[in-house]
Amino acid sequence: MTATIRKALLAGIFIGLGSYGFLALGGLPGAVIFAFGLISVIVMRVPLYTGMAGVIKPSQTLELLVVWFFNIVGCALLGLFAHYCNNFDETLTTMVANRLDDSFPEAFTKAMGCGLIIDCAVYMAKNPSPWGNKEAGTLLPVIFGVPLFIVCGFYHSIADVMYLTAHFQWHPEIPLYYLAIFLGNFVGCNIRRMCT
Repeated sequence: MTATIRKALLAGIFIGLGSYGFLALGGLPGAVIFAFGLISVIVMRVPLYTGMAGVIKPSQTLELLVVWFFNIVGCALLGLFAHYCNNFDETLTTMVANRLDDSFPEAFTKAMGCGLIIDCAVYMAKNPSPWGNKEAGTLLPVIFGVPLFIVCGFYHSIADVMYLTAHFQWHPEIPLYYLAIFLGNFVGCNIRRMCT
């Protein structure tokens, strides 16, 4: 379990780095840079909540929760770094306000879209491709999938911890919002499995 904790923490840091890059650049270039986080997770083989949620067995639920917890700890560390090292106040104020203005069903649905995209991208990256490469998949779905979920306005429950932490202001809507995106990501990550 100690190795899982360390690796999950590192995965959170990677997603935090991608989120940080998105904040620094913004727009489509920032969305593309964000893909570095998920590519790092896949290449380094560290567990990410949205990479695991669609492939675990019921007996692995506790492991998934441990991974989720340490993913958010790692991402929160990058959020603190962003808060103290850069001035993203205006960007974060708008981003966080827009997220917290969503109703539970809206946030859940947007997180579900992200979960579906991330699960499919990770699945394709880890499995042999139908194009003849029998040993490994391709990172192209990650390179396109991450910007896709960002430009669609979908929510990633780990990356959002970085934004909320960097914003460094408590809002009473945060717990319900976070529950919506945590559950939405889980459901979205399982759509591929339910349909295949």
